[in-house]
Amino acid sequence: MEYPGSLILTGIKGLTLNEEEKHFLKQEKVGGVILFSHNFSDPAQLAELVNSIQSLRDEWPLFISVDHEGGRVMRFKKGFTQFPSMHEMASVDSPKLTYEVHAVMAKELAACGINLSFSPVCDVWTNPENKVVGDRAFGHSPDEVEKHVSAAIRGLQTHGVLSCAKHFPGHGDTLKDSHNDLPLIKNSLNDLRAREIQPFVKAAKSRVEFMMMAHLQVDALDEKLPTSLSPRAYEFLREETKFTKIVITDDMEMKAVSDGWSVTDAAVMAIAAGADMLIYRQMSDAEKAVEAIREAIKSKKIKKEDFLDKISRVEKCKSDNLREYRPIYVPKISAAFNSSESKQSLELYQGLKLKKESKA
Repeated sequence: MEYPGSLILTGIKGLTLNEEEKHFLKQEKVGGVILFSHNFSDPAQLAELVNSIQSLRDEWPLFISVDHEGGRVMRFKKGFTQFPSMHEMASVDSPKLTYEVHAVMAKELAACGINLSFSPVCDVWTNPENKVVGDRAFGHSPDEVEKHVSAAIRGLQTHGVLSCAKHFPGHGDTLKDSHNDLPLIKNSLNDLRAREIQPFVKAAKSRVEFMMMAHLQVDALDEKLPTSLSPRAYEFLREETKFTKIVITDDMEMKAVSDGWSVTDAAVMAIAAGADMLIYRQMSDAEKAVEAIREAIKSKKIKKEDFLDKISRVEKCKSDNLREYRPIYVPKISAAFNSSESKQSLELYQGLKLKKESKA
């Protein structure tokens, strides 16, 4: 029997699992968990939480994920190295530094059992008024972004943390925030290909394991549906990037989707359109999504063979990357923090920044 829960990443309420959460994760064989700042107090607590989540695993471990970009998007604070924004990091023009920074991030995350980071941001910051992406982006041109995207992916994945390229097909030329509204993009497909899509092509060539589909209205792709619900958008992603691994949506509870579609309708539409996995901040919505997908498979709104392809993609990723799972031994995790590599990468950044400023 295959389980729709395998295609879901769900949030949880607090610093420890409650009984309802344990039941859902185990009973539905949920694919993974996404953690936020309200799930974190310190690295030791985080490791204990991850161990308790993984104790519920079936054949393969769960994806344990977080947004950990650097700058203003860092869910975990205490103990973790706090790096400047990636725009600041990339301003010194050293992909080697970008690699080393992401290697440090990966070592700290992996020490606590985190195995998936929703980074790097592959958006090109083309609209200076865009505060949603802004300094989360590596740069203002595809060339700038590409070389740092590749370095970031290698830094994470070489050191035990899966990487996710986001936010396809590019959030850098928007003004609205998809958390609150549906951003509109009126660029032609040729404009997208020439600028926004290139870093995602590079990410695919760099063997990134996940790509995130954003909630955007791109009229050149679909005048009626946001990209996360549009079959044409998923076809475009696969065609343009040649990416064959997991495509995951941005949080399905963002108002860009939830204001226009019910939890159940959006879940079925996204999976039928081409998403492999869906993210839900709240478990209550994740539960509704699982049941809706199950019913849609029975009624053939979602083709059984398509569903099995998605399950296969998820299982292959876990088999290829998480096969050697071991519970975290909490007393040893402190060795990963305040490391010499962390200090050296920050010192290198400061040195390159001073050198650049002295030449200006």
